[in-house]
Amino acid sequence: MLPLIAWTGWGSAGPLYASALIAAGLTVWTLFEYAMHRYLFHLNSDVGVIRWLVFLIHGNHHDNPNDALRGLMPLPVSVSIGSLVWLSFVALLGPAGTWMLLGFMSGYVLYDAVHFACHQFPMRGRLGKALKRHHMRHHYVDEDSNFAITAIFLDRVFASRISSLKQRSPEAVS
Repeated sequence: MLPLIAWTGWGSAGPLYASALIAAGLTVWTLFEYAMHRYLFHLNSDVGVIRWLVFLIHGNHHDNPNDALRGLMPLPVSVSIGSLVWLSFVALLGPAGTWMLLGFMSGYVLYDAVHFACHQFPMRGRLGKALKRHHMRHHYVDEDSNFAITAIFLDRVFASRISSLKQRSPEAVS
């Protein structure tokens, strides 16, 4: 998918501009990931259809966090959102907006890989352990905190990080 996006954007921007747009797209993804998880995926609503949609796109993952099939966004949702993002970037920047999409989608692929690994693998090394601990605390200590998956510093920036003073379950620190 990522090579296809790069091929689509080929010739629409010089190397430096394309690189800057890729970096900007990655930054937009990082903020999008945090905002979507915090404000949409954990949305509380009295409207039945909204509750059902929130459950479909994220609530079922919280019901069984380590189910390998519930940790990824349903493909129709990913394709729809990706298409809207691409249209937005192209509307703002013309064809060069495709390079921004490449950064955005690279962030999405990284997010999916890290999120899947947090639930399915032991995550070795200092960074891997920190990412897993951060996300497992979201599931097993306080699901209204620790919303970032890949850019965990954002939970400090937006004051949504679980403090080390909170009671932790064994799952949260493994």
